Formats: sequence, C-alpha cells, structure tokens
Amino acid sequence: MLEEITKLTGQNNGTTSIVLVGVHGDERCGIEALKKILPTLEIQRGTVLFGYGNPRAMEVNKRYTEANLNRMFNRDEQLSEKEKESYEYQRAQFLKSYLIKADVLLDIHASSIPNSSAFAICETNAKDIVKFFPMRLVVSGFDKVEPGATDYYMNSIGKVGICLECGSINDPQSAKIGEESIIAFLKARGHMKNNLAPQKQSYVQMFKKYFAKTDTFTLSKPFENFEVLEKNQVIGIDGNKKIKAPKRCLILFAHNGTKAGDEVFLLGEEKASPV
Repeated sequence: MLEEITKLTGQNNGTTSIVLVGVHGDERCGIEALKKILPTLEIQRGTVLFGYGNPRAMEVNKRYTEANLNRMFNRDEQLSEKEKESYEYQRAQFLKSYLIKADVLLDIHASSIPNSSAFAICETNAKDIVKFFPMRLVVSGFDKVEPGATDYYMNSIGKVGICLECGSINDPQSAKIGEESIIAFLKARGHMKNNLAPQKQSYVQMFKKYFAKTDTFTLSKPFENFEVLEKNQVIGIDGNKKIKAPKRCLILFAHNGTKAGDEVFLLGEEKASPV
C-alpha cells in the first residue's frame, strides 16, 4: 500500500500538485504528518497527489537501502552502474511518472543535525508559494551544488520543486511543522481557501558542496546548521589536510566522512531577497 500514490480531487477545476514524504526512510516527520492528515483531508480545487518516497527504507527506518533516493533524479550519465541497479533508482523512475503530471512538488525532509530549525529549499520560481510557509528561512542554490533531488528534477523539466526541512530528525515538533506546511502548501496552491498571511523570511544562497577526498574526514567541531564561519576557519581535516572556509559564510549539513566521495558539508551566504 505504501508503494502506491494517493490522489485527491476537488469539486472545482484547478492545478495539480504532488506531496512526497519519506524519500529518506528515517526522516519520520513527513511520514507522521501525512498519516495524520490524509485520512480526513478534503481539497476544494484541482488535484493533489500524495506519496511515500522510499517505502523499503521506511520499513527498516534507514535513510536508504541501496542508494540515496534523493540523488537518483539526476541525469543517468551522472549515476554509476551500481546506482542504476538499485531499488532506489527504480523507485525514482516510478515517482517520475507522477512528478511529470504535477505542476509543483513539496518534498518533506528533516535534518540529522541537532537543534536544526525548519527551512525551505527552493529556487526563485517558488517564492510566491513558500512565503506562506511557517518558517523564517528560505535557501536556494541546491540545484547547482547538489543536483539529483526531487525538487531539482521538477525544476529541470520546467516545473516547480520545493523541499522542506522540518527541523531535527529527533524533534517531535518536526511532525507538527510538517503538518502545518502541507496545509500551507495546499492553501498557497489554491487547493484550499488561503487565509494565511505571508511570512517575514530571510534568504540564503548555497555556493559550495564539499566531498571528502579521503576515507577520513573529521570535523573540527560539531557545527549547527547555518552556523557562521569566518574566513580561513578550519572546518575539518580531510586525511592530513586542513579544509578551511574560503570566506565568511554559513555551513550546512556538516558531517564526518568515512569514505572518499562522502558529502560532508555545504557552504552558503545570506542574501537580501529570493530573486
């Protein structure tokens, strides 16, 4: 049952949207939010598709089983043969068949970084939607520095992709943020009456993603999401080499690495507007 896509249709004509949760199986906030609201949810206009991204990973409460599903939406030539043989690659092809039917995607995630705040990941084409989301921070630039996610795929085919980070993976509030954001998304998209006021939000542009060059990347300290780094501050040790901040910037999703090629951190900077 979790493998299938649920479709709700309003009495009035309108646009088509899709909501995905559980693309990473251990990020339970979106899964819990959808299971709570979907049984009684009614929409007034258009069509909304709802799906569980990675049911196999959800069953074992792991990020993924064979490959990171949220990198399987990249171009085939960017993927290894091993990745293309994975369950997650096959699942991505199934999900694509529904993504192409929708105009806008909302994909719900959570961060493994403790004390993480909620934020939206999108490009400027989504600014008139995310301004209604219950969060203060909007982050762009992921399509360039980290291609291959569901939202990247939507943007690449001329549609609109939005990823929502609901906070820390272990924070019970993250499911509540997920619920509120799904409803805000449906209202902003016109599927329900929109009685929400736009939020005052700040903006960050990501400019770099760092992959470990060796099998041992160790952070100099635990970094919170969007912690400020000063120019030349040591971020971590990659093998025997110190990796430093190229300028004053913000760090996101910082992790230790255990093999060459691991995604270990991203860097960004504040900007004045989403444009």
